[in-house]
Amino acid sequence: MEPTKNNSSSRKLGIMKSVLVKVSGDLYDSESFITEIGKLAEKYFVVICVGGGKQINEAFVKVGIPISKHGLLGRQASSLQERQLARDVLEDNKARLQGLLAEKKIPAVVIIPVLDIGSVLCHVNGDQFLKTAYLGFDHLCVVTTPDRKEKKAQEFADFPKIEILTVTPD
Repeated sequence: MEPTKNNSSSRKLGIMKSVLVKVSGDLYDSESFITEIGKLAEKYFVVICVGGGKQINEAFVKVGIPISKHGLLGRQASSLQERQLARDVLEDNKARLQGLLAEKKIPAVVIIPVLDIGSVLCHVNGDQFLKTAYLGFDHLCVVTTPDRKEKKAQEFADFPKIEILTVTPD
């Protein structure tokens, strides 16, 4: 048996290949996304990085925080309050996605693109987060809408292990 195959024997040996999936906050709860994750979970150990840019913007507006500039690395939060609120929104998305996966009995680990470096919260753009993890995973996927596919394909053209998957929001 080759050690890289993902059949039932390799699962028992704990040598299953890994995949990191980056999904935005406006797609993670769509039925088509959950179906895609179910398919990936048949072949890979699945880790999902869930975003929430639109939900973070809504939360900021609700409490009177101006929407900050987004740079190459992501949202530029200027205060601890902003970073904590953004993290809380992402944690809510994470919990909801974990619940959806549990209902369907789909095994996956869900994470958010926030680093805690020496107790400092560092938000990372999800696409940059995917590139950061590139060397550690066997396969990586960006989940996007059909209208964003070409832009994502250009962005990740130099990363052959990254696959662009499209799903439609419900």
